[in-house]
Amino acid sequence: MQHPGMEHPYTRYVALGDSFTEGVGDEEPDLPNGVRGWADRVAEELARTNPGFEYANLAIRGRLLGQIVDEQLEPAIALQPDLVTISAGGNDLIRPGGDPDALAARLDDVVGRLRATGAEVVLFNGPDIAMTPVLRSIRGKVGIYNANLWGVAAKHGAVMADMWSARHLQQPQMWAPDRLHFSAYGHHEIAMLVLDALGVAHALTHMEPEPLPARSWQQTRLEDLHWAREHLAPWVLRRLRGRSSGDAILPKRPTPGPVLPHELPPAPPHELPPEPPEGA
Repeated sequence: MQHPGMEHPYTRYVALGDSFTEGVGDEEPDLPNGVRGWADRVAEELARTNPGFEYANLAIRGRLLGQIVDEQLEPAIALQPDLVTISAGGNDLIRPGGDPDALAARLDDVVGRLRATGAEVVLFNGPDIAMTPVLRSIRGKVGIYNANLWGVAAKHGAVMADMWSARHLQQPQMWAPDRLHFSAYGHHEIAMLVLDALGVAHALTHMEPEPLPARSWQQTRLEDLHWAREHLAPWVLRRLRGRSSGDAILPKRPTPGPVLPHELPPAPPHELPPEPPEGA
């Protein structure tokens, strides 16, 4: 449904998911958990035309689909949102044995529960990660999962934020240094994608990152080695030890509340009334 102008019907938005929805990669030390992310950016835009708009974000980095369902679904329903976003299954697909068909079937039940409350639900298909070294090997599983998710969205009347078709997300600048999460550029673009999928007009415009300088083979190789040491090795060690980056993390916005004023650009100054004529 298209919502003309800057208006929209939503009053309470709850975001569910993992690091993607928490906002990892879009660092902002002054915000809860030290991250901003696309969901915060969406909430900021939705708050512009609704002073009573409320936003909660229950996402926690590292969570598998089953954990998201067990930890976040019932609390989200209890908050009585009229808008829900859910992105889940990516961490499952990275693991050996991650079954895209089984994951989609589980998410189908979740979306049915959420839609039964009357809330608008936004789903995400996975981006095309052919250019991402650590994720390229699961591109086929992501494609199967995506195809299933389109069926889930159609079945329940959910909205799909189509990241697979957003080819600009393949630019290296859209990704954080760990090559697993989106950068501030990427989160900004995804916020636009969500708002466009909802048919909500907004004030966001495309950000054009500076082109990367040309690099020699040797420089590229050194960067790959640095990435493997700083990001890939710790990730593998956590998997081997059965640990998660989110083990000590709590939801950054567990209860609905207003989007903080400092998260929005300042309002234009009010013009002063004209001086009354002398003798008035």
